Amino acid sequence: MAIIKHNSDFTWENVDVLKYKEEGTHFKAITRQLLFEGNRDLAVQLRYFEIAPGGHSTLERHNHVHVVMVIRGSGKALIGSEVVTLGRFDIINIPSHTWHQFQAVTREPLGFLCLVNTKRDKPERPGKEELDAIRSNAVAAQFIKI
Repeated sequence: MAIIKHNSDFTWENVDVLKYKEEGTHFKAITRQLLFEGNRDLAVQLRYFEIAPGGHSTLERHNHVHVVMVIRGSGKALIGSEVVTLGRFDIINIPSHTWHQFQAVTREPLGFLCLVNTKRDKPERPGKEELDAIRSNAVAAQFIKI
């Protein structure tokens, strides 16, 4: 049995706080921590993402599904064509091929656990046609950050 102890500042012992992604301007003020790397018996990863106030994740979609649970702060997310308000302990199921983006819209960070398959596809960012389709929804258009 292995245990990873949680620190009071939303870090975990012996777990590195990593860049969200290596480079780009399509996200802002977000970090990730890999908390669990599964194996063939449980082929999942459990990750913790934290978005600083005013920050956001990438607008993207994947073939794989995500299950997200907010454990710190509150925020908003675009899931498909709907913008939802998120609070602590809310759970979000993001189906495959669904555009999504998370934002920390209050004065505290938005922190969430994300469960995904260990083997998964790379994120897809919207091209011009997809972006135009997303922006045809006025609520989504006002929300998204590119």
